[in-house]
Amino acid sequence: MPEGDTVFHTARRLHAALAGQRLTVADLRVPRFATADLTGREVRDVTPRGKHLLTRLSGGLTLHTHLRMDGAWRVYEAGERWRGGPGHQIRAILGTEARTAVGYRLPVVELLRTADEDRAVGHLGPDLLGPDWDAGAALARLLAAPERPLGEALLDQRNLAGIGNVYKSELCFLLRVTPWTPVGDVPRPARATALAARLLDANRDTFRRVTTGRRDTPLYVYGRAHRPCLRCGATIREAEQGDGTKARPTYWCPRCQEGPAPY
Repeated sequence: MPEGDTVFHTARRLHAALAGQRLTVADLRVPRFATADLTGREVRDVTPRGKHLLTRLSGGLTLHTHLRMDGAWRVYEAGERWRGGPGHQIRAILGTEARTAVGYRLPVVELLRTADEDRAVGHLGPDLLGPDWDAGAALARLLAAPERPLGEALLDQRNLAGIGNVYKSELCFLLRVTPWTPVGDVPRPARATALAARLLDANRDTFRRVTTGRRDTPLYVYGRAHRPCLRCGATIREAEQGDGTKARPTYWCPRCQEGPAPY
């Protein structure tokens, strides 16, 4: 799943390609907005909000999209071949004379008034990479449910916006607690929000996410099940966390991280 840093990169790339230009092509391939004509409108800016993308257009309209599990925006020069996937996966096209942005596998494509953006993103907590970042407010939201497992609380975008499954596992490792540790039992919980902000900020300018400081082994635990811990050598474990469709694979070191775990 794309996380806050990936969405930040995507917004910056779209903004550089489209902002200040008038649309010569606009095609929203979802039933509700298939007839919307956006050609001739100027792209004012493309702004990330947590894991959401807000493409603001002249005339007071905003195109709201979300990448979720495997959505992606690709930018192509005029005449360049599109390579993001088969045509039936395209959900949105925004083109100018020089460049075309193509949205593949986008589960959310919504056109709304710019004044009504809060309908789409008003529920989000402080954005880790946004101008509204407030570590104190994010911490207060986490602590409001002290019995909740830390991993689930970090993924809840209403607490703080931008954390995904990779950062969840990596943060818990760096905090030395398991993802199943209740928020109220985490020593010095303010470290969680401060460290989250540091990690995303450190990766905001690169597509290769690194939490270890090592390019050869960029992550401590995520995706490293059954391999030795980089810190102590114990075998990294994996289990699902969450219920039903919200369950996510979670990784931790049974020696470096204290607290409850599935087994």
